[in-house]
Amino acid sequence: MKKVLISGASIAGPALAFWLQRSGFAVTIVEKAPELRVGGYPIDVRGTALDAVERMGILPRLRDLHISTRRLTFLDADGGEIVALAPNDVIGGIDGEDLEIRRGDLIQTLYDLVRDDVEVRFGDTVETLADHDGGVDVTFRSGHRDTYDLVIGADGLHSRTRELVFGDEAPFHHYLGYSFAGFTMPNDFGLFREGLAWSTPGKGAAMYAVLDSEEVHGFLVFARPEPPMEAFRDPEAQRDLIARTFDGEGWEIPRLVAAMRQADDLFFDVISQIHLPRWSDGHVALIGDAAHAPSFLTGQGTSLALVGAYVLGHALATIPDHAAAFAAYENRVRGFVEANQALVGTGQSTLFPATAEALERRNAALRQLTTVPRTPRPEHSAFTLPDFAVPVR
Repeated sequence: MKKVLISGASIAGPALAFWLQRSGFAVTIVEKAPELRVGGYPIDVRGTALDAVERMGILPRLRDLHISTRRLTFLDADGGEIVALAPNDVIGGIDGEDLEIRRGDLIQTLYDLVRDDVEVRFGDTVETLADHDGGVDVTFRSGHRDTYDLVIGADGLHSRTRELVFGDEAPFHHYLGYSFAGFTMPNDFGLFREGLAWSTPGKGAAMYAVLDSEEVHGFLVFARPEPPMEAFRDPEAQRDLIARTFDGEGWEIPRLVAAMRQADDLFFDVISQIHLPRWSDGHVALIGDAAHAPSFLTGQGTSLALVGAYVLGHALATIPDHAAAFAAYENRVRGFVEANQALVGTGQSTLFPATAEALERRNAALRQLTTVPRTPRPEHSAFTLPDFAVPVR
């Protein structure tokens, strides 16, 4: 029985663990967080990813968790309404098919699928990897050591696994010109199953109410020529940077900034993509954002993670040689990934225009969406999953 270590217990990691354990692999997941991270903003599952979750047997559960946001209202600098739309009119989703669920609900659902069949080690992470003919010797930050036949990095945009195998992130990190902060705050605005999106040139804010929650997801994003590297490891520097950037803005921005200052779940990062020349080396491979982060501007990160996990799981289950399996996985998925990464141009201009001219074009386009039939986005084009020969237990 081959031993596989997966680094990361978010979406891609548990999804891959499901496919591997049902094919006879002994799987360990290591997660640096002390417990499952079930918070976070709503995410989309659509296109080919719906086929993947249906084959996992969890599509009915995810449909029950569908939050069905009814309205997204775009606001000008003073808080005046530009247009109110159904979210799918903006993101190109398909009503009645695509799913919008809380990120934490998806993570919990995937974890529940594998928790009894794989070893999950929280509060630890990979410190060193030593690849050799017999597999990979792994040293963990806790001091624990073990040897695995394969190691899979599913540890996100700033992947430690990728760093250990391919080196510093900088050559593969394509910064898209924006930084952002996400946090929760009290729902004192009377919002229900809806979102508000405010913009000025180079700055944006949003509040997003999931169902009848007593909290809303707050979001602040801003254009910046270079990533704020000095703030990445310093939460107070992050808060100060955001407050300076939005100082003097109107609408509810002062309340959002004040809530950001007090939030205990502040998440700060840059909007970026990962472009790697290859997704594997030796006995180590990458999936999800670690391999090919598309950025949330595409709305496709979750779906790509689920599809990649399925295809890699199928390849490893059906191709005995790991190098050939890794190659088959990449050959099948890379074109699909690159097509979705290319959506960023559309997303960037629609969501967060950096200039007054671009903002006016965006607003005009949004107004047109109320009268012009929309066309499904290209990620809904045909991409079929291979069939598993092993029946789901």
